[in-house]
Amino acid sequence: MNPIIKRVIVGIVGGLVTLVGVVALVAPGPGWLIIFTGLGILASEFAWAARVLTSAKGVASRAVTKAKIKKKQQLMIIAALTFLSLVLLVIWYEYTF
Repeated sequence: MNPIIKRVIVGIVGGLVTLVGVVALVAPGPGWLIIFTGLGILASEFAWAARVLTSAKGVASRAVTKAKIKKKQQLMIIAALTFLSLVLLVIWYEYTF
Protein backbone atom coordinates (compact mmCIF):
# COMPACT_ATOMS: atom_id res chain seq x y z
CA MET A 1 0.00 0.00 0.00
CA ASN A 2 1.20 3.47 -0.83
CA PRO A 3 2.51 5.23 2.35
CA ILE A 4 0.54 8.40 1.59
CA ILE A 5 -2.72 6.46 1.21
CA LYS A 6 -1.97 4.64 4.46
CA ARG A 7 -1.41 7.95 6.29
CA VAL A 8 -4.66 9.37 4.91
CA ILE A 9 -6.63 6.28 5.95
CA VAL A 10 -5.06 6.26 9.41
CA GLY A 11 -5.75 10.00 9.74
CA ILE A 12 -9.40 9.62 8.77
CA VAL A 13 -10.03 6.56 10.98
CA GLY A 14 -8.12 8.00 13.95
CA GLY A 15 -9.81 11.37 13.56
CA LEU A 16 -13.27 9.81 13.41
CA VAL A 17 -12.62 7.64 16.47
CA THR A 18 -11.34 10.68 18.37
CA LEU A 19 -14.43 12.69 17.37
CA VAL A 20 -16.70 9.87 18.53
CA GLY A 21 -14.84 10.01 21.85
CA VAL A 22 -15.45 13.74 22.14
CA VAL A 23 -19.16 13.16 21.49
CA ALA A 24 -19.14 10.37 24.09
CA LEU A 25 -17.88 12.86 26.70
CA VAL A 26 -21.26 14.59 26.69
CA ALA A 27 -23.33 11.56 25.69
CA PRO A 28 -23.40 8.31 27.65
CA GLY A 29 -20.27 6.36 26.91
CA PRO A 30 -16.61 5.89 27.74
CA GLY A 31 -15.45 9.17 26.20
CA TRP A 32 -11.87 9.30 27.43
CA LEU A 33 -11.22 5.67 26.53
CA ILE A 34 -12.40 6.28 22.97
CA ILE A 35 -10.35 9.49 22.71
CA PHE A 36 -7.21 7.66 23.85
CA THR A 37 -7.92 4.92 21.31
CA GLY A 38 -8.28 7.48 18.53
CA LEU A 39 -5.05 9.18 19.58
CA GLY A 40 -3.33 5.80 19.63
CA ILE A 41 -4.46 5.16 16.06
CA LEU A 42 -3.26 8.59 14.99
CA ALA A 43 0.04 8.14 16.87
CA SER A 44 0.87 5.13 14.70
CA GLU A 45 1.48 7.54 11.80
CA PHE A 46 1.76 11.09 13.17
CA ALA A 47 4.43 12.34 15.58
CA TRP A 48 2.23 15.15 16.93
CA ALA A 49 -0.41 12.62 17.97
CA ALA A 50 2.24 10.56 19.79
CA ARG A 51 3.28 13.67 21.75
CA VAL A 52 -0.35 14.50 22.60
CA LEU A 53 -0.99 10.89 23.67
CA THR A 54 2.10 10.88 25.90
CA SER A 55 1.03 14.16 27.48
CA ALA A 56 -2.55 12.91 27.98
CA LYS A 57 -1.27 9.71 29.62
CA GLY A 58 0.77 11.82 32.05
CA VAL A 59 -2.23 13.99 32.92
CA ALA A 60 -4.42 10.90 33.41
CA SER A 61 -1.78 9.25 35.57
CA ARG A 62 -1.51 12.33 37.81
CA ALA A 63 -5.31 12.51 38.10
CA VAL A 64 -5.49 8.86 39.15
CA THR A 65 -2.79 9.43 41.76
CA LYS A 66 -4.68 12.44 43.17
CA ALA A 67 -8.02 10.62 43.25
CA LYS A 68 -6.80 7.53 45.04
CA ILE A 69 -8.62 6.67 48.25
CA LYS A 70 -6.71 5.03 51.08
CA LYS A 71 -7.42 1.37 51.76
CA LYS A 72 -8.97 2.07 55.18
CA GLN A 73 -11.35 4.60 53.66
CA GLN A 74 -12.30 2.15 50.91
CA LEU A 75 -13.16 -0.50 53.48
CA MET A 76 -15.20 1.97 55.53
CA ILE A 77 -17.18 3.01 52.43
CA ILE A 78 -17.83 -0.63 51.50
CA ALA A 79 -18.91 -1.43 55.06
CA ALA A 80 -21.27 1.56 55.17
CA LEU A 81 -22.82 0.68 51.80
CA THR A 82 -23.22 -2.95 52.84
CA PHE A 83 -24.89 -1.93 56.09
CA LEU A 84 -27.19 0.50 54.27
CA SER A 85 -28.19 -2.13 51.73
CA LEU A 86 -28.95 -4.63 54.52
CA VAL A 87 -31.09 -2.04 56.34
CA LEU A 88 -33.00 -1.28 53.15
CA LEU A 89 -33.46 -5.00 52.50
CA VAL A 90 -34.91 -5.53 56.01
CA ILE A 91 -37.24 -2.54 55.60
CA TRP A 92 -38.41 -3.81 52.21
CA TYR A 93 -38.94 -7.30 53.62
CA GLU A 94 -40.95 -5.99 56.60
CA TYR A 95 -43.31 -3.93 54.45
CA THR A 96 -43.67 -6.53 51.70
CA PHE A 97 -44.42 -9.66 53.73
